[in-house]
Amino acid sequence: MSTVRLLVGTRKGAFVLTSDGHRQKWEINGPFFGGWELYHLKGSPVDPNRIYASQCSGWFGQMIQRSDDGGKSWTPVGNKFVYDGVPGTHQWYDGTPHPWEFKRVWHLEPSLTDPDTVYAGVEDAAMFRSTDAGQSWQELSGLRGHGSGAHWMPGAGGMGLHTILLDPSNAARMYIAISAAGAFRTDDGGKTWLPKNLGLKSDFMPDPTAEVGHCVHRIAMHPSRPNVLFMQKHWDVMRSDNAGDSWHEVSGNLPTDFGFPIDVHAHEPDTIYVVPIKSDSEHYPPDGKLRVYRSRSGGNEWEALTKGLPQSDCYVNILRDAMAVDSMDSCGIYFGTTGGQVYASADSGDSWKAIVRDLPGVLSVEVQTLP
Repeated sequence: MSTVRLLVGTRKGAFVLTSDGHRQKWEINGPFFGGWELYHLKGSPVDPNRIYASQCSGWFGQMIQRSDDGGKSWTPVGNKFVYDGVPGTHQWYDGTPHPWEFKRVWHLEPSLTDPDTVYAGVEDAAMFRSTDAGQSWQELSGLRGHGSGAHWMPGAGGMGLHTILLDPSNAARMYIAISAAGAFRTDDGGKTWLPKNLGLKSDFMPDPTAEVGHCVHRIAMHPSRPNVLFMQKHWDVMRSDNAGDSWHEVSGNLPTDFGFPIDVHAHEPDTIYVVPIKSDSEHYPPDGKLRVYRSRSGGNEWEALTKGLPQSDCYVNILRDAMAVDSMDSCGIYFGTTGGQVYASADSGDSWKAIVRDLPGVLSVEVQTLP
């Protein structure tokens, strides 16, 4: 029977949760790196033992950790992410006399084909790649060199590059998202980038339909249909049917179209999930009721999924990297909250249960389905 492994990053360490294919009982291991912020952990899709983790501290700086045994033990890597002795600074030595400083690594995205290749999105927004399992990193400098950077601005959480999507049908194509700059696409492996924000509207901007400056919270795709993208934006749920060249709104009957995560069912490319919260200033569920919303039609028509979720006095948030799906025959959906709960559904969202409570605030949830 298959094994499901959840990788949970929190404000005070990392946790690894494992279960068999029934996904009813879970073994909890951790915390790893207790006391550190673990912004993101993600496993290689081609090596089930390889996991990368972003470990960060405002005092000690940024580290990348790598596990080669499924999270049982860890090795610090990424010696080119250098702490220079000043608390909270992380400098990138790119051969120039004046190193460029960044704050943290928001997101790690392992290659779909090579366990030693991994991408990193950082704050302030930039993208890096390692081809030696995280030991050394090279910036994909075409993104910062695009020329639109003067119009990028930090979102409430900072100017982070928080989403990296790799196209399984085209190794040279990737998508990224930045708060608050928008979505970008490369078709040449990261050498050059194009903004992909046509159709987005952001009323907080001087020009609400400008090419860049939008606060995109998350982008998702189904690997069988990489030209179709779904986006949770700072207000509005959006869809693109042409690889990001244009977008249209699919918020439909959602109670509010503000939220952070968005994900796609493993076997149904038109089934998508979001977790609405009340507003950009009130980061908790409307009416204190925690509800995941599912659309089986690719947007516009949404149903509330509430069975097993608290329906009164619930005021947690679900962050952009804190939702994931497994690839079991009955697709499992998982999300973590800022209140330290991790909820799981083994039936595509029809029912939920908290598989762990009282963790530190959850920053990220990723899942591996293992043979």
